[in-house]
Amino acid sequence: MLIIGCDFHPGFQQVAIFDNRKAGIEQKRLGHRQEAEEFYRSLKGQAVRVGMEACGHYPWFERLLESLGIELWMGDAARVRAAAVRKQKTDRADAEHLLRLLMEDRFPRIWVPSLEVRDVRQLLVERHKQVQARTRTKNQLQALALGQGVQKKRKLWSEAGRGELEKLELLPYARQRRQHLLQTLDQLEAEITELNRQVGEEVRRRPEAVKLMTHPGVGPVTALAMVLTLGPAERFENARKVGSYFGLIPSEHSSGGRQQMGPISKQGNPFLRFLLVEAGQSAARYDQELRRFYERLARRRHRALAKVAVARKLAMRLYLMLREDWNYAQLRKAVCR
Repeated sequence: MLIIGCDFHPGFQQVAIFDNRKAGIEQKRLGHRQEAEEFYRSLKGQAVRVGMEACGHYPWFERLLESLGIELWMGDAARVRAAAVRKQKTDRADAEHLLRLLMEDRFPRIWVPSLEVRDVRQLLVERHKQVQARTRTKNQLQALALGQGVQKKRKLWSEAGRGELEKLELLPYARQRRQHLLQTLDQLEAEITELNRQVGEEVRRRPEAVKLMTHPGVGPVTALAMVLTLGPAERFENARKVGSYFGLIPSEHSSGGRQQMGPISKQGNPFLRFLLVEAGQSAARYDQELRRFYERLARRRHRALAKVAVARKLAMRLYLMLREDWNYAQLRKAVCR
């Protein structure tokens, strides 16, 4: 078998190659994409395993290896770096380090979602970006209205509020800017409506996401993002591991018998963490247990801390629903048992 340690960069890759039929390790520097494609196509039909750190800008490389039947292992970048002893860091040394980890069965392999799953994630990210753009546009229009003494808050987006906004007497450049912002808002609304339709279609293709939506406060976006990000629920030992995976647990720096807790670690997917915090606030309004938990913690500590704690509890609930294939009613029955 050929074993290849690949130090991947956007413009090139440095590879260290071990062939058990030959002695020694061979190093190559392959430019993207032509040189790299020619090299790996020359290995077609052989048993090959490639190991590289988890990074970005590699989907084309993954598709290439998959088409050639070459096995690709992705490694936890932090654990790969932690396993390096030498202070000298070069591309050649990094590639050889990855190769050694593969050969010694110490490679910190991680789960990687499929290309199709990552493609659907792009749908959620695009919707999130468009919603943020819509919020920025609305804030600018609100500022224009406030400058003319009109304070309507959410009512500004009703039909009557929109009509009043369009009739405001503004100076020429302010009037031009208002027109541009209103056109941008209309365009964003149409794009978000279409993206919401596509999200709904993706949710209907996934029964597990439909079941997550039975939990109060969990909408199509949060349910779909949870399914796509969490992956197979069996890869987590318990629900507490899920809170850590999403960065919703406190950081800790304890030593010498003294325990010191800090803010949440914020490791993991920041987009899903944002969705869980938002969904947690909605869930706390409709689920009595979550509401009591939130109110008790908000009185004792702080509302911001309570929001994060509710998000962590919600993430653990959704994990259990995925692992056990439960809907909300089955979850409540199991919890109250």
